[in-house]
Amino acid sequence: MSHRESLRFGLPRRDTRAALLFLLPFLVPYVVLKLWPIILGFWISLHNWSSIGGDPAFVGAQNYQRILADALFWQALGHTVLFTALATPSLIALGMGLALILNRKLPGGGIFRTLFYLPNMLSVSVISLIFVAVLTADSSGLVNNFLGNFGIGPIPFLINQNTAMPSLAAAAVWWTVGFNMLILLAGLQNIPGEVIDAGRIDGADGWRQFLWITLPLLRRPLMLVTILQLIACFQVFGLVDVMTRGGPGGATRSLVYYLFERAFTNSQLGYGSAIASILFLILFAVSIAQLTFFRRQDDAA
Repeated sequence: MSHRESLRFGLPRRDTRAALLFLLPFLVPYVVLKLWPIILGFWISLHNWSSIGGDPAFVGAQNYQRILADALFWQALGHTVLFTALATPSLIALGMGLALILNRKLPGGGIFRTLFYLPNMLSVSVISLIFVAVLTADSSGLVNNFLGNFGIGPIPFLINQNTAMPSLAAAAVWWTVGFNMLILLAGLQNIPGEVIDAGRIDGADGWRQFLWITLPLLRRPLMLVTILQLIACFQVFGLVDVMTRGGPGGATRSLVYYLFERAFTNSQLGYGSAIASILFLILFAVSIAQLTFFRRQDDAA
């Protein structure tokens, strides 16, 4: 950066160098561990590469043309969208509900916050195995054992095409809703009490207070939670891998799971990298669209 550019940004040259020096511990790992793998992945997607250590053959855009005609890719994308549509609204709504409850001065509020957040500290393998045990198709499963007390026969949650995806979404909600709860609770606690009191004086109480005061003031926490949850749901893999293996009949095969099958099970690294590049573009576009939407909401407020 030139001296003139430094002055334009209001920073002396010495301060600019100091700022860059402090940024280096973040920038170097980011470039090496984040940016470079993205570039390398795109380069691999332009090749036919069957195994690590093998000789890649340049094929240009053939892998991307192949994706357009791949019915399994579009099926996996549809399953991913379905999972996202089931899990994301539930995670946001339930996280908001828990945050609103815990924002009240309740006895033992700190204990409940800890309990609701604890599942988020467990690994995906542990969560998946818990739900496999809970949703076992026979009467040994916790849910089916409970339903049996009311004369309801066992439900094959994970081996039925109609219930497998909702079961995965339920596991995701139970696992990660505590994170959303904490983010939204922090947002609620940052709302000035004077604003709430002024709203009550003006007649805003109950739902009207929530819709007219609380919700608009939570735009930024909601933006953060929504973007993070959409990205996480679109990248679902561990729950699928442990709980259903993409079954039954491919009904829960997500886009990342399909990428894994192609790249590592079928030794098609180039094609798998092309799928990863498409997934990156989808997530990038969705994130930009959400940021634009929330920014317009801020401008209109």
